Amino acid sequence: MKKSVFRRILLVGGVAGMALMAMFLPAVPPAAPEAKTETTNTVNTNAASHTLAAKEAGAAWAELEDASRPPTPPDEWQLKEPSHEEQARFLMPYVLILADKARDFYSRFPADTNALAARQREFGILSWAVDNGGANQQARLDAAEKAILADPKLAEEDRFGIRNHAVERSVHARESEGDAAMLAEFEKGARMLQKEFPKRPEVTAMLLQVAENSDPEKSRAVLKEIAASDAAAELKDAAAEMGKELERVGNPFPLKFTAVDGREVDLAKMQGKVVLVDFWATWCEQCVEMLPAVKETYGKLHAKGFEIVGINLDQEEQSLTNLVAAQKLDWPEYFDGLYWQTKFAVQFDVKDLPAMWLVDKKGILRYINAGFDLNKKIDRLLAE
Repeated sequence: MKKSVFRRILLVGGVAGMALMAMFLPAVPPAAPEAKTETTNTVNTNAASHTLAAKEAGAAWAELEDASRPPTPPDEWQLKEPSHEEQARFLMPYVLILADKARDFYSRFPADTNALAARQREFGILSWAVDNGGANQQARLDAAEKAILADPKLAEEDRFGIRNHAVERSVHARESEGDAAMLAEFEKGARMLQKEFPKRPEVTAMLLQVAENSDPEKSRAVLKEIAASDAAAELKDAAAEMGKELERVGNPFPLKFTAVDGREVDLAKMQGKVVLVDFWATWCEQCVEMLPAVKETYGKLHAKGFEIVGINLDQEEQSLTNLVAAQKLDWPEYFDGLYWQTKFAVQFDVKDLPAMWLVDKKGILRYINAGFDLNKKIDRLLAE
């Protein structure tokens, strides 16, 4: 698969422009100085030096803030939107200069109220740099991470964010090994965070993601764990809903309809085939992004007994037929124009797209997360 649902969720940085602009946002404003009880003599003695140090720190902070303004993009970008790689190459020199200024600030003024904010600024920039091709900054990023985590003033929210980003990096380091390796690394990181931050709802959300992308048996075990925990009600509700969906797995999957092109579809007559039931819509960006990869899989495995039937949730038939023609999709599509009230979306309680389910040769529903590691799942079922 080009990119599974799981892989897209884990992509660091999101929209390139948003991620790049974020590092130029003004840092945390200076905190109010703590009230201190000092004798009059001490104040008189140190007033001049304190004032001078404060002025120097203020000037250095202003310089850092000034450097944090986004650079003017090249004129040609107004005519043609740059790629993520082009944006990264353009911004890399600027952000590394900004990282140097942040390091200079906290090195010169370690006791200043903005020293921690400067460390956080440097860490964020270096994280972006490493994620966007600056592998030569990895050692510096590791050192910055170690130093900032050792700061007792670091808030738990920020500490969790840093540790979580480290998990994301370790997951992406295994991307070349495939979805299963990434998922294993993701769960390893989630369990580590669970020990460090047992009360954080984000950790439970990560375990839900593990359940969503695991095989049914593993999914049920993780969902049972969440149900027995003291997680927030909404997270337990999500786990319960996922558990209800899993109840369909292992049971016969009846599906019969007349496709938009007139073909008759009846899964009861397709036994001996492995069938992907693809709930999708042309307005679903992820669905459309996955189509080329799904089409490629169909081309490779169709002759071995792999079939696809689509359940489309569009409101306009023309939207469906136009895209089917443009993409040259060969499999049948169900369409009734009822959007989320589409017959089979309601019948099978489908609430999110894309939803990709796999039915085995005996007509039994085996997976409701086929978008994850699709080819391996199909190969496994074809071999049975």
